[in-house]
Amino acid sequence: MDLNEEINSDKTENRFLEFWKLFRRKKPALYSLYFILLLLVLVVAGQYITPFDHSEPNYSNILSSPSWPHVFGTDEYGRDVLSRVIAGTKIALTVSISAVLIGAIAGTILGLVSGFFGKWIDKAIMRFCDILFAFPDLILAIGIVAILGPGLQNVIIAIAFFSVPSFARIVRSSTLEVKELLFVESAKSMGASKRRIVFKHIFPETIPVIIVYFTMNVGTAILSAASLSFLGLGAELSSPDWGAMLSMGRDYIGTSFHIVFFPGLMIFLTVLAFNILGDGLRDVLDPKTRD
Repeated sequence: MDLNEEINSDKTENRFLEFWKLFRRKKPALYSLYFILLLLVLVVAGQYITPFDHSEPNYSNILSSPSWPHVFGTDEYGRDVLSRVIAGTKIALTVSISAVLIGAIAGTILGLVSGFFGKWIDKAIMRFCDILFAFPDLILAIGIVAILGPGLQNVIIAIAFFSVPSFARIVRSSTLEVKELLFVESAKSMGASKRRIVFKHIFPETIPVIIVYFTMNVGTAILSAASLSFLGLGAELSSPDWGAMLSMGRDYIGTSFHIVFFPGLMIFLTVLAFNILGDGLRDVLDPKTRD
């Protein structure tokens, strides 16, 4: 038993080294990964490194242009924009990653069941996905939040809900391909249970495509969460959420452009980083797309 565990550990280490060797060649994806890691550092340690209290008003320094010590300037209440942008990183990543994770789990289960069992189960799940695909993602999210009420928790539910059919479709496609492979047929002929076949043999083969799609979906979730907050359906306008900052600052865009520029820039860079990272992971994890 110990020998088998050691062999499996060596295989896992070798796969990771091979993956890292290939991934390092994708410079844009590598730099995007570094940027995302920096954002994660801000999520964990942001409250300790912000130069000012992000919620503390300073009415003697309202709408100050970028300067020292307010590098990103101040907003209409004199609050430091840099501190609020850093604090908003935690909100943006927490909401988007949580929502996509919930959608990925639910969609993966539906995709595995649909692809493996087929027949009426497959038809029922796919028709459900078709119904959800008929609505634009943001419109569907607005409808869900309008029913449940505004708030970040409901934003997570809404984004997770419209993420489910995409994961279900992509996992189903992989399942249909994998279940026809020889090692799955061998497991069936040896009397392995359906549950073991699905989770022991088929599911691990779908993980790479799930990782790629998860990464790229986080960027979409960040945009959706920011849009809902901008419309007043997400975070409270007084919170340091990037979308809420854009909504509050739009009245001053002509005179104090920095109020909307920096949170908008963070949304752009973060979404771009996740998309580029997803492209890089797809190129490395999918042998068909390797150079």
